Amino acid sequence: MNKIPESQILIIFGASGDLTHRKLIPSLFELFERKLLPDKFLIVGVSRTKQSTEEFRQSLHSSIIGNGKTYATDNPYLKNFLREIYYISCDTTDCNAYVALFREIEQLRNAAGIEDNMLFYLATPPQMYATIPICIQAQQQNISKNGWRRIIIEKPYGSNEDEAKQLDKLLCGIFPEREIYRIDHFLGKETVQNILVLRFANSIWEPLWNRNYIDHIEITATETLGVEQRGNYYDSAGALRDMVQSHLMQIMAFIAMEPPSSFETEAIRNEISKVFRSLRPLSPDDIAHNILRAQYSEGKLNGTKLPGYREEPNVNKQSTTETFVALKLYIDNWRWAHVPFYIYTGKRLSEKRSEIIIHFRSTPQALFPGQCCGDSCNQLIITLQPDESIRLRFGLKQPGTNFEVQQVSMDFFYNSLIPNKLPDAYERLLLDAMRGDALLYSRSDALELSWHYLAPLIDHWEKEKEENLVFYPAGSPIPREITHIYSHPYVLEAPVCTPNP
Repeated sequence: MNKIPESQILIIFGASGDLTHRKLIPSLFELFERKLLPDKFLIVGVSRTKQSTEEFRQSLHSSIIGNGKTYATDNPYLKNFLREIYYISCDTTDCNAYVALFREIEQLRNAAGIEDNMLFYLATPPQMYATIPICIQAQQQNISKNGWRRIIIEKPYGSNEDEAKQLDKLLCGIFPEREIYRIDHFLGKETVQNILVLRFANSIWEPLWNRNYIDHIEITATETLGVEQRGNYYDSAGALRDMVQSHLMQIMAFIAMEPPSSFETEAIRNEISKVFRSLRPLSPDDIAHNILRAQYSEGKLNGTKLPGYREEPNVNKQSTTETFVALKLYIDNWRWAHVPFYIYTGKRLSEKRSEIIIHFRSTPQALFPGQCCGDSCNQLIITLQPDESIRLRFGLKQPGTNFEVQQVSMDFFYNSLIPNKLPDAYERLLLDAMRGDALLYSRSDALELSWHYLAPLIDHWEKEKEENLVFYPAGSPIPREITHIYSHPYVLEAPVCTPNP
């Protein structure tokens, strides 16, 4: 993590948008403060909004100060950082406008003495993901004889298998695959990355990490927020496209993958793709019995009345878009045969929590009073948010003369690593792209395979509309209908067994 990237220019398309102000620039400033950016480095914001560089810098200054961190307004690092940022107004839908754009960028590059290295970041609406690369290619800026060109693309990466393939075909005709960075900010979370270390740096887990000792695995991401101001996007995406296809299936691959031959990027990405190739295809029976889709209706959270999804701004009043989805899926390989993976995610629930729960099999015989007997007796819980942690749950004897068993937990919280700072996901991912490290970025085959797996479900929902769509009040716990897809009742606390005589 200490390798400083070589000199380069980061060009952010969509620079006047929310992502740039809320995530990208604050993350880049953190890297600047920690002296992790190149010695020669410029940021060029590009957007259609008419404003000067000074106006752009002032708006970014306000975004960084208001980012929830305690920065002084006269912070010398902040002043120096903003001096490295420029703004160019450009109609990015018009390829002819890119002539003047790259002429100005070339002038900035020569004046700063930066090598011919450019990293393009598309912080734009998805409909620009094809237009901007085509215009970059039209100016022959997709290649460099004396340097490199890389491109970062935000999700959604298509909305189905066909669109993902079409976008890949276009991008791979402009940039080499190794220079295309499909960003998934979930993979930038420190706890997600630690899955690899937890599994492959500790011999205590690998002998247990299989169907012989694991009963089932849960991967969850619940939110208290609704769709906010993203009604237009969310109503065409839904929980399946927004969270499952991109974030949660990638996490599943980290959990399920085989040990790679080395810690080289392509070796790990090869194992991730193997997981997706091993997914049991969704049958009509699976769609009917192993999947739940739901949508939040009017409700309350902490005493505050909340509207239903169909009452949210820019949402169709008859929308059948799911705001909650749960799936039971299987990976048909030697390691995971018959082990169900449960993935669920939803908005406007009672709690914000993202975690992975490894449920180990229970003991074959209950010997002690108070001993739990369900599949939740022993758990490894990897929490991504809100409290990034790793916890191990098991039974121990209570103090006293009898062999009463009580469930206890060994906990590790990342905030205990003082003074080490837990980096933001975008900090890590931006720095990796600058270094040319694509390990935490999705490869095209993995994305297409995940779309292929979900295609029967997407097609079914588009045809059947409201069929099997259930509703849950905003602010409520997980919809109770989820129990019908579980092989066993959904409980985090395992029942207590009566010991054998």
